[in-house]
Amino acid sequence: MDRTDGLCEMCDDEGLVTLATVVNHKVPLAHGGEDIDSNTENLCARHDAIVTAKQFGKSVPVKGKGVGRDGRPTSADHPWNCKSL
Repeated sequence: MDRTDGLCEMCDDEGLVTLATVVNHKVPLAHGGEDIDSNTENLCARHDAIVTAKQFGKSVPVKGKGVGRDGRPTSADHPWNCKSL
C-alpha cells in the first residue's frame, strides 16, 4: 500500500481518489501467480470485484462511483450533481 499511498491504482487511472482496501494479485495465486510485489496492485473494493470477476470468468455489473480529483462526487445521481427544482 505504501507504493500508492493507500490509494486504488485503477481509480487513479480514472482520475478518482479512492482508498485501496485490497492488495490484489494480477495473476491470481490460484492460477499460478507468484506472491511478489510486482504481481500485486492496490485496489478499492469496487475494482477488486471487477478484476476478480474477470480473472475467474464471471461478470459483475458495477455502477461507477467515486470522487474526482476536485473533491466532487462523480456519480450523476449524487445530490450535489442533481439540478434543484
